[in-house]
Amino acid sequence: MISDRIVSAILFSCICAAGLDAQDAVPAPAPNPVLMKRPASSPAARPSDAGAVIPETISLSVPKGTPLQVALDDEVRVRKAGQTIKGHVIEPVYAFDKLVIPVGTIATGQITAIEDVSARKRTMAALDADFTPAHKVEIEFSDLALPDGKHIAVRTSVTPGSGQELNFVTAKEDEHKKGVKDTASQKAKEAREQAKHDWDAAMHDVKQPGKMHRLKRAAVSQLPAHPQYIGAGTVYFAELQNPLEFGNEPLTPQLAAALSSPPPDGSFVHARLVTALNSATTQKGEDVEAIISRPLFDGDRLIIPQGTSLKGSVVQVEPARHMSHNGQLRFVFHDFVLPNGLDQKVDAILQGVQSGKTDAVKLDTEGGAEASTPRTRYLSTAVSIALAAAAHENDPFNQAEGGAGGFKVIGIAMGLAVRSQSFGLAMGAFGASRSIYTHFIGRGHDVSFPKNTDMEIGVGIHPPANATPPAGQEN
Repeated sequence: MISDRIVSAILFSCICAAGLDAQDAVPAPAPNPVLMKRPASSPAARPSDAGAVIPETISLSVPKGTPLQVALDDEVRVRKAGQTIKGHVIEPVYAFDKLVIPVGTIATGQITAIEDVSARKRTMAALDADFTPAHKVEIEFSDLALPDGKHIAVRTSVTPGSGQELNFVTAKEDEHKKGVKDTASQKAKEAREQAKHDWDAAMHDVKQPGKMHRLKRAAVSQLPAHPQYIGAGTVYFAELQNPLEFGNEPLTPQLAAALSSPPPDGSFVHARLVTALNSATTQKGEDVEAIISRPLFDGDRLIIPQGTSLKGSVVQVEPARHMSHNGQLRFVFHDFVLPNGLDQKVDAILQGVQSGKTDAVKLDTEGGAEASTPRTRYLSTAVSIALAAAAHENDPFNQAEGGAGGFKVIGIAMGLAVRSQSFGLAMGAFGASRSIYTHFIGRGHDVSFPKNTDMEIGVGIHPPANATPPAGQEN
C-alpha cells in the first residue's frame, strides 16, 4: 500500500515538471517564406554534433537550357563539318546573384553539319543565276575560356532562329514628353542609353568589315558560283545541355528579407525571352514568359535574383498584310515569380530588345514593336524599272539589260543570245513587276522574336491585392 503511494507520488512529480518545462519553452518562429523552398542540391539545415545549426545555402548553379549568347569575332568561310569556329560571350551569365561567366569569355566550337539544299531551292536559285545557294549550317560550342584563364567544358545546342547579325533596339523618346524633365522619363532615358552602351561594349571585339570589304562581299555574292560566309558579329544562342555548378553561398537573414520586398517603381531589368513570338502566328491573349538574366540591385542590396520568372500576355498583335502593311506586336508582364515561389504583381513593358539587322524593328514608349520597311526598296525598284525601260531600245546591250532585270546573269546571257527585243521587254517587265509587288503590293514584314532574345524591361508595381479596384475593373 505504501509502495503504491510512493509510485503515484513520483509519477505526479514527473507530470508537473513536464508541464513547467512546456510553459518555459520558447515558441518556434514562423517559417520564413524565402527559406521554405530551397534548391534541390542545398542541404537542409540540421543540428551538428556541437548543437549548432548549419545555415541554409543557395546553390550557385546555371541550369540546363540557359543560353550562352556568342558573337563571332571574325568572318568565317564555311568549308566543311568539323571546322573550328570561335567567338566571345556578349551577355553575362549569373547564378542567383553571382557573375559566373562574364562578357568577353572566349567560346570555341565547331561546325557540326552542313545540310543539303533542296531541289526546289536549288532550281529557283539557278534561275536567278545562283548555282551555290546557301546551306544551313549547324554549330555547337564546347569550350569556354574565362578571362582568368580557367576553361569550362560545355555541351550546347543552338536555338532555332538565332545565327543573325543583331542590333539592340531601344524605345524612342515620347514626342509628347520631349523637354519634360520629370524623374521617371529621365530615368527611363538613362536606362535605355545604358543598355545600348552595354551592347556596343559587348560587341567591341567584333572585327567589323570596312566599306570596301562589304562591297567586295556583295559583288562576290552576285557571281553564279561563290563561297558561303558567316559574317563577323553573327550571334548564336547556344543553350547548355548540362548544368554548370559554381558552389553555393549562405542564405543570410538580410538576403532573405531583401528578396521578400518588391522592386522599386521605375526599375529596369534584363531578361531573356522563353516564349518565341511572331506577329504572323502569335495570338492575342497568349501567355508570355521571360527569365531575369541579370540580378537587380539597389546599391549593394539584392532585390531580384537571376532566375526570377516574368509572366505576362500578348495584348496586341497584327500580322503583316498585303500592300506592305508590317506586323505589330505588344506584350506586357504582370507577375514576378521568385526562385522561392513568391509571386509579386507588377506592371512591366518592353523598353529594349535584340533584333536582326535586316528586320528593322521599331519600339514605341509603351512597349509596342513594329517591323519597318527598309528605304532601299525605292532604290531597288527604281533600278528594276530603269532596266525594263532600257529594253525598249532595239540593240543587244539594251536587250541584255532587260534580261538582267528578270534573272540576273542568266537573263543577260539569254538576252545576248536570243537577240530579241520582245524577250528583253518581257524579262524587263517581269523584273520590274516582281520588284514592285515585293516592295509595295505584297505582304509586309512580321515582327519576330526567337526564344532567348535579350530584352530590357521597365517595371512598375501594381496596387496591393487588397486595394479596392477602380469602378468597373475586375480584380
